[in-house]
Amino acid sequence: MFIDLSIPLTNDMTVYEGDPAVTITKVHNYATHTWELRQLTLGSHTGTHVDAPSHMHKGAKTLSDLPIERFCGVAQIVKPHELFPCGCGLFFIEAADITLLPKLLAAHPRFVGGAISEMLERALLAEGIITYTDLINLEKVGSAPFMFYGFPLAIVDGDGSPVRAVAHVTALTK
Repeated sequence: MFIDLSIPLTNDMTVYEGDPAVTITKVHNYATHTWELRQLTLGSHTGTHVDAPSHMHKGAKTLSDLPIERFCGVAQIVKPHELFPCGCGLFFIEAADITLLPKLLAAHPRFVGGAISEMLERALLAEGIITYTDLINLEKVGSAPFMFYGFPLAIVDGDGSPVRAVAHVTALTK
């Protein structure tokens, strides 16, 4: 079963203060062009998105520097007070702050996301660990390991990108 973890993009959606507003405009339609086409204007950190280390650290790796394999893999929902499994992606439903950094680094996560503080996000990115922000439906995933997919757009030297984040919850139970 697939669970969509992505916020739908809309004209009236909330964005981080100071970020560009989202505009989705239909510029072609069937009556005038025999097809539909929309123009999208949005920031690279709009809606559900991935953050490259360069988002918060000058000279750090960009989306172009990271292999595509970094944006998917086995993941698990974890709670701050629990032991973290090693070597997989970790997602938080409960708030996770900077005090968890040593514990997270010891787990060598492929990526981290969910309810993480900005300070924790900045520290993870400094360590080269990509982060996912503004995920929804994490509570539907359950506690078992699952396959996560959160591929960015191929933005040259991108600091981040909206993603279609998906959990495949049955992938590891067969």
